[in-house]
Amino acid sequence: MVEIGYNHRHDRSFCIDRPNGTESWLLLIVKTPAHFRIGRKDIRTSAHSFIIYTPNTPQYYFPASNEYFDDWMHFTPDEEEQKMLSELNITLDHPVDIADITDMSAMMRSMCFEHYSSDPYREKSIDLYFRLLIYKISEKLIQKAANHDRPEGIYSEKLLWIRQSIYRWPGRDYSIDDMAKELSLSRSRFQHLYTETFGVSVNKDVITSRLNKAAVLLKTTDLPVKAVGMNVGYGNTSYFVKLFGSFYGVTPLQFRQTEEK
Repeated sequence: MVEIGYNHRHDRSFCIDRPNGTESWLLLIVKTPAHFRIGRKDIRTSAHSFIIYTPNTPQYYFPASNEYFDDWMHFTPDEEEQKMLSELNITLDHPVDIADITDMSAMMRSMCFEHYSSDPYREKSIDLYFRLLIYKISEKLIQKAANHDRPEGIYSEKLLWIRQSIYRWPGRDYSIDDMAKELSLSRSRFQHLYTETFGVSVNKDVITSRLNKAAVLLKTTDLPVKAVGMNVGYGNTSYFVKLFGSFYGVTPLQFRQTEEK
């Protein structure tokens, strides 16, 4: 391994343009919608995709929403690892949408911690994680192929990922249009499927996740109410206070004072 990063965030202006690629291989696990240019073709991916660039392959990608999150790793596979990539039919130099990148990202997190640790066996641990990650990517590709003729299965998995994202990152800007595009659905069809699957609307889930997070911040930090609102995605403090009051029955300050008693 050459270098690794976990859960890096960039704004909409982020763009990577490397006409000659890099000397090392590059694995990206992309957590938000993105655009990739492959040859002369532009490809839009959803919020759960990956790509493995081989050395010296042109790299050009940028966000397809207001922010961009990814895990990344520059690496140099040995002969046995390259053989694994070939035998497992791992897609190279082309982005691939998959249903859920949670477990793959967790492995990248573990590898990142090992990389920056002083543990005596960190290199061996990273090698084992890397091979496990390759097998996991292969599993995702097999599952994707198996679900090719069952779009309802793909919808269910992607809907679950979207809901997990809403509760994991409540402060993000969640656009129904963007979420619908991830599933290649119309806005109304996406909303119907989401409600049918989880028994609650996507808007309700976004509000609930944000206000739950706000309650935690009010309990555990001294952040001003305005900062709490901004942290969970509400730039308008008056609207945040009104929404919080209708949800919890008290204002944010009253909630904090009650918790302190």
